[in-house]
Amino acid sequence: MIVNLSSTNSLVGEWLSEIRSVEVQTDRMRFRRNMERVGEIAAYEISKTLEYEEKEIQTPLGIANCRVLKQQPVLATILRAGLALHQGLVNYFDKADHAFISAYRKHKHDGTFDINLEYVSSPAIDGQVIILSDPMLATGASLVKTIEHLNSLGKPKHIHLVVAIACTVGIEYVQRHADNNLSIWAGDIDDELTAKGYIVPGLGDAGDLAFGNKIQQ
Repeated sequence: MIVNLSSTNSLVGEWLSEIRSVEVQTDRMRFRRNMERVGEIAAYEISKTLEYEEKEIQTPLGIANCRVLKQQPVLATILRAGLALHQGLVNYFDKADHAFISAYRKHKHDGTFDINLEYVSSPAIDGQVIILSDPMLATGASLVKTIEHLNSLGKPKHIHLVVAIACTVGIEYVQRHADNNLSIWAGDIDDELTAKGYIVPGLGDAGDLAFGNKIQQ
């Protein structure tokens, strides 16, 4: 399943216009907050797909029959760029366990790159619903490698990918190479990917815009 959160009119479009804008995105706090907001909307939409159970809740005046989550998801994100989007998910799934993955592009002199995955901190994920966040789904290589590593730790019940901007090429790559039950929730979807693996029009480097420039690796 692929969901484009911008396919219908909502505030997501307003926030994404600011995330993309060269005039607005220089405000790092605003950039991070808008990413967080996209994560919050995705969390709410994903919550509709999860399993619930009836629970009797004692109120000051009696018993209320409420529907509560049957199982908390595991929230996973790719460091460092995914932290703001991840926070939006945390704001809604505040009882969830967390996984953190360090995956980045190791650039070569010819302009190509490999995906390096150096650090993983994860709870048990066998039979769990995973919500994996990363601002950009460009080539899809880092997300596929992350999913492969998570699968080596256990077999998730379902994986939800949450991204601010996705590219159709990356979506197709993930669908071909990830064998899990998989859903993709994108703030918006662009069609063009450059030879160097950058989404056009995209928004630039989400990690740098959120946290500052880094030394190129």
